[in-house]
Amino acid sequence: MAERILVDTGPIVAIFSKDDAHHDLCAETLESLTPPLLSCWPVLTEAAWLLRARPEVVEKLFAALEGGLFALLPLVAGDIPGVASFLKRYRSAHLQLADAALAHLAEREGIRRIFTLDRRDFTIVRLKGNRRLRLIPQGP
Repeated sequence: MAERILVDTGPIVAIFSKDDAHHDLCAETLESLTPPLLSCWPVLTEAAWLLRARPEVVEKLFAALEGGLFALLPLVAGDIPGVASFLKRYRSAHLQLADAALAHLAEREGIRRIFTLDRRDFTIVRLKGNRRLRLIPQGP
């Protein structure tokens, strides 16, 4: 069974935007990963908002979900305290909802790897037991 990997907004936007500065890096990284990459509604909402000027690209994003490239992990009312805990813990770092949701899902699901361009937030986030997430692609 392939290792489960979370995906953040930045790589999703870069993969679907050929003019994005990180497109090539993210497209190459994606080729080395086994789908589905896991995410959540806050990330999908953020990506769709960032891609809003290009509705055809948003349609491709949804087609990728339907095709199994990405899968959404559920967030239910019982997850609110966990997400809120990350928001509170990293308030001074201005952690955003999508990032807090991914951190919570990593903790809840026991996932250690995340495909992200957000080094600022995900290098400081710690899961239970002071565990760090392993970031993909690896930074310099």
